[in-house]
Amino acid sequence: MSTFSQMGRAPGGLSASPPKGTLLVAAGAFLMTLALLLPLYVHDRVALIPGEFSQTLRMTASDAAYLDTATWQNHENVEVERATRVDASLHGADWSAWEMTVDTSVSDRIIDHWSRRVIVDRETGRAVNCCGEHVDGDRAVRQAGLVLNWPAGAPEDGHSFYDAEMRSAPSVGFDEEDEVGGLAVRRYTQTVPPTQVPESAREVPAFLFDGGAQGTVEATRWLELERTFWVEPTTGAVVNMTEERSETLRPLNGSGKVSLLEAELSLAEGQVASLVEGARVRSLLLRAVDLWVPWAAGPLGALAILLGLVQAWRARGEDVPGAEPDEEETVEPTPVEAG
Repeated sequence: MSTFSQMGRAPGGLSASPPKGTLLVAAGAFLMTLALLLPLYVHDRVALIPGEFSQTLRMTASDAAYLDTATWQNHENVEVERATRVDASLHGADWSAWEMTVDTSVSDRIIDHWSRRVIVDRETGRAVNCCGEHVDGDRAVRQAGLVLNWPAGAPEDGHSFYDAEMRSAPSVGFDEEDEVGGLAVRRYTQTVPPTQVPESAREVPAFLFDGGAQGTVEATRWLELERTFWVEPTTGAVVNMTEERSETLRPLNGSGKVSLLEAELSLAEGQVASLVEGARVRSLLLRAVDLWVPWAAGPLGALAILLGLVQAWRARGEDVPGAEPDEEETVEPTPVEAG
């Protein structure tokens, strides 16, 4: 018994390649589409304030003074820390819900505490009146203005920053271009004149205002401060901040005032360095998405399409009409002897 094998040429249609220039045109179209999508869509999504994160900003004053409201004794030349904790979670696609607590403490105890819930628009960085917002349990508040971050690429002027203790959003003025840790930033200042803190009335010893007085008087807390922010403009990230803070007690029906807290607060150097590095990386990413990659991909895409069309035109010109196809080579079957 014999078996035969026959070899022949595969049909040409199965190994046909795409016309010349097709891959270049496809690559060019992809690059040009990328050059449009990155600045028009991707940049806006990347520039949003993160929806979920946890952060603690610690500001310290090494030479502060405060009134201990447990003993009504004054303490000077003490270190005071003011820690602002933020736990943020997504609230829909474009908002973030921030649970914030602020603790002011000395070495052995907390001397002031309050909390806040605020809904933040991730594009504008501004508070949104919605969804259980409150300041220290007061749900009648309507928060407004910036909460912490500036919007990415924001103009220099026209900003207000919400102060939860005063329940208002005083304006923030642009000072000048500056530099922090080698990073180009803008410096802003918010100045608040002495202002009575809402819902702060309380009974305090009368001798605080009159050494020989007996009993108690009703007094309110007043706040005066100057905040300075250093903001990286491309990302809107705050990379440094200071706060000169003066708190006093003033009687409702009378004159005089008593110092409650005097402190010049600033972020620790290590925390500033961390914020600067984060803003630097994020700024490079946004610039790449908005400028560098589109400006490179667009011309490259156009060049690739042009080269692809030239290749296709040349290939068409090289075709010879009416050429006879090659005759298939026939291989005679070879008998194989059965073993």
